[in-house]
Parts: sequence; C-alpha cells; structure tokens
Amino acid sequence: MKVAVVVQRYGADINGGAEQHARYVAEHLAKHVQVEVLTTCAHRDYISWKNELPAGLEVVNGIPVRRFPVSVEREPVEFAKWSAKVFTQPHSYRDELAWLDAEGPTSPALVSHIKAHEADYDFFIFFSFRYHHSFHGCRAVASKAILVPTAERDGALGLGIFPPVFRGIRALMYNSFEERALIQGVANNQSVPGVVVGVGSEIPERSNGGRFRQKFEMRDRFAIYVGRIDENKGCLELFEFFEHYSASLVDGMHLVLVGTPHVPIPQHPRIHHLGFLEDQDKYDAMAAAELLIMPSYLESLSMVALEAWAMGKPVLANAKCDVLQGQCLRSNAGLFYGSFHEFAETVRAIDSGPGLQAALGRNGRAFFEKNYAWPVIEKKYVDMLEQLSKETPSRTMEPVPGWFTRRRRSLPPADSIVKQLPVGPYREVRSQKPEVRSDRPAAVSQPQAPIRSQPPERPQSQQRDQRRDQHRRDHRGPRPDGRRPNDSAKGKPADGAQDRPKQDAPRPAFDSAQAKPGGPQAARPEGGRPPQGPRPEGGRPEGGNRGRDNRRGGRPQRRRRPGGGGNGGGSGAK
Repeated sequence: MKVAVVVQRYGADINGGAEQHARYVAEHLAKHVQVEVLTTCAHRDYISWKNELPAGLEVVNGIPVRRFPVSVEREPVEFAKWSAKVFTQPHSYRDELAWLDAEGPTSPALVSHIKAHEADYDFFIFFSFRYHHSFHGCRAVASKAILVPTAERDGALGLGIFPPVFRGIRALMYNSFEERALIQGVANNQSVPGVVVGVGSEIPERSNGGRFRQKFEMRDRFAIYVGRIDENKGCLELFEFFEHYSASLVDGMHLVLVGTPHVPIPQHPRIHHLGFLEDQDKYDAMAAAELLIMPSYLESLSMVALEAWAMGKPVLANAKCDVLQGQCLRSNAGLFYGSFHEFAETVRAIDSGPGLQAALGRNGRAFFEKNYAWPVIEKKYVDMLEQLSKETPSRTMEPVPGWFTRRRRSLPPADSIVKQLPVGPYREVRSQKPEVRSDRPAAVSQPQAPIRSQPPERPQSQQRDQRRDQHRRDHRGPRPDGRRPNDSAKGKPADGAQDRPKQDAPRPAFDSAQAKPGGPQAARPEGGRPPQGPRPEGGRPEGGNRGRDNRRGGRPQRRRRPGGGGNGGGSGAK
C-alpha cells in the first residue's frame, strides 16, 4: 500500500503545529506502508509562504518528499480584508474561494500532481482543512482522501465551502473529541468514517533537568511555556497574569519561555526567554519545570501538553479552550483557569502542593500511555487504512455551485455559524438505567437526600392544613344535595371542583392507588405523614407525630400502614 501525506510545509526543523504532526505520522506510518510526502517549497515563513526550498524530490529522515512551488505569496493586508468580509458580513461562495486563495499556500502545481498521479497512490492523507492544498486536493481525489482537519473554533470552520468536503471524503482522523463535535456540528457528517486519534510525541528515553539548570543557570522553581510566543496563543494574557501574580510574592515561581517571539516579552526579573531550543534542551527544560502552562485560546490538540504528560508533569491550561479543558478533565492530570484569580490559585496549589503535583503527573503519564503512545496511534491509522481498502467508495463529493450561485451573496457571516456550534469540553453521555423505585437514593459518592420522582414536598404548614381539611371532609355528614364530600374518590366531582384551576388542587395526603410495596407512598412513615426532612439510618424521620388524628376526640383514628425502610422498601424492616 502506498500513501501520500499532503501538508503545507514539511521539514525536520519545523517544530509544532500541523507540520510536525504530519512528519511524525509520516515517519511512523512508514513502518507499515510505503509513504511519500507532497508539500510546497515554503519553509520557515508561514506568514507569506514564500519559496525557501528548491522544488523537486529530496529525502527527509528516510521519507521521500516532493516539493512544489507556491505561485503567489500571501499578502497579509489582502488576507485580512477577505477574512473580515467572510467572517463578519453576508457574502458569496466566490468570496470564500477568494479568501482561500489569499490564505494559501497557493500551489496549483501541487494540486495538478495529485490529480495526474491519483492512480499511483492508494490513499492521500491531507493535513489542515483550511488550506488551499487540502480543499482542492480533497475534491480532486475524494474517493481516496483522508483528512486530518486540525480544526479550531475560529471563523474558517463556519465557511460554506468546507462542509461538502467533510461529507464527501473517505474518512477523517480527528485530533480530539471536541474537534469531532465541531466538525459534525457544522457538516452533519456522522456517516463518514472517523476516529479520534491525535498524535504521539518523540520523547527521549532520558532527560536531565539538572543539566538544564546548570547550562542555563536556573536555580529557582519555574513554570514553562513551549511554543510560538503569540497573542493568538494567549501569551499576552499569560504575561499579565504572571506579573500580577508575582507582585504579591517575595519568593515565587519563575516563568521560562521556549519559542520564537511574535509579541514583545516583558522585562521582568522572573520571566526568562530562552528562544528556540534543540529537542534535548527543550525536554531537559520540561523535566526541570514544576508544570507546563498552556494559555492558548484555540487548539485542536496540544502536542506540548501531551509531551508534558508523557514526562509526568502537570499542565495548567486556559479554560477558554474547550480542547485543553476537555483533555485536563479526561486525564485528571491538569488544572485550568478562566480568570486571574483562578490562575493565581491554581499556580499556587501546584507550586505549594508536592502531593498534588505528583498525582497530576502520574495521571498524565498513564493518560498518555493509554491514548497517545505511538503503538496506539499507529494502530488506529493502519486499522483505518485497512478498513477503507476493503470497502467500495459509496459517497460522491457535492459539486461546486454554478456561476450564478457562486456570486449570490446568500452565505451568512462565518462567525455567526461558529457561535451556534457545540461549546464546552466533550463529556461522554452514559446511558442511565431506570430505577426500580422512585424514592431510591441516587448513586453518588457523597450522602444526599433521596431523589424522588414526585414533585417537591410543600411547606410543612401547608401540608398540615391540607391534612386537617381532608380529615374534616372525610368525616362530616352529607350535604344538602345528598352527596357525601368524599364522592370524588368514587369518580364524582366534588363540589366546586370544576371551577377550581387544576394546578391549585390540594395534593392528597395519601393515594390508595399508589399503596403498593416499593411505591412512592410505601416509604412514608406511619400515619401517612410525608417526611419532614432527610431520613437518618433506619428509614424513619426523627420526632414523627404518631397517632396525630386522635387529637379530635370521638372520631375514629386512621388505620396505620407499615412504614418503609431507609432503602425505599415497603416491608418496614428495621
């Protein structure tokens, strides 16, 4: 089997993002199938996508890589103009295609190669849905296209050009449950095969935090941030929060930054920028750190968070990112913050709690090994390839709209579409079996009052008045019309019942139709009186008034009924 991995940039020295993700997948898939990478000549500059590497064939870490030139470099001002139009205003399909061309990297030669050599490959694995090569490439070879979308909650996901692609390809390899929920919410493509797979990490067998401290003269405790130092990654908010937090401490944690800066870094005695580091130094730094901070607002999957967990380090994440919050919850290996006060308290909790720090680290390592170790990732990819190779393609790609339709301004602002998509971390919905008894307490870890299927009990004074009135009606003589007050129990409406609103009808103290073993009324104590508060062990309310009906002398007392035990049974067992 021969597989083409198609990605916007490719290189052994490109760290982070979809590009590193694609390289890892290509190199690990090469153990199982024949792999070739198709990419552009862009390299370091992801802003303009300018051609920095020669076109043609080369080998990177044993993988053949074919590069194709970018025909038009991205113009940031032009791209911003189209982004504002399609994200915030009603627009046309043609406007979205213009945005796609402005986004780049635009390489007609790459798309032409995919079309011309479709028969040479069994499958094409495209990385990042929002780029020119993925949109046009998936449409060119839909029956062989597998997409790794790397989607985030931003305006691009709300564009109308992408849902037909999500519905028309062979399969999707999602990075997270939250990403899958977003794409299925916008495209309704649940019928397309897909699996949440993510990506593994190349963690060295040994890392040395002491070596890092000695090399970079770091003697203090510190938190670490690894990645592009950018406003979109939440770094400005991180700087503000950290400076505010440090101002209240005499001896507090430091912050180490690893990565290329795109915003000014504050001149602060506890903030240290080390720039781009080689892998060994980076992992040594993570080994020496107390925790990793991930302040990003938008992620489809945080590779650096997975690396920290693989190394047994806790993660502190921005709660505004559903993916990061969801991974912290599923792993039980990280905390998250939504405000400065939460940031300060979570940092303080980890810094001053070695037990908490160790527990989060252990959970993170176990979470990584179960879900993101490379044998797990490789198996998911290989299983998907084998499954698709045994099936006949049954879907067709929806055609691009015609000339007039493409020019009609009928598409809503993309941001308005994204606002309607699912929000929050993914939580698995577990089926709940119906309870045998409606008054059985719910299965929770902490004691609480029983959960009943009946409406909430009314105030005690109202219950007492209703019982007194009911008692009087049950024992007074016939009315002038010859009917008895309790004829309504035999199917005859009581006097004035037709004029009384249904919701105002007093609730009877006892319903004989429900007096069954295990029924709601069987759990009531003697005398039919509803419980006045939480039941202690033994099943009876404290200080119950027994034989209350004897207060009206000369009138018969109601026959007692057996009270239920604390487990909701009607046997009255103690």
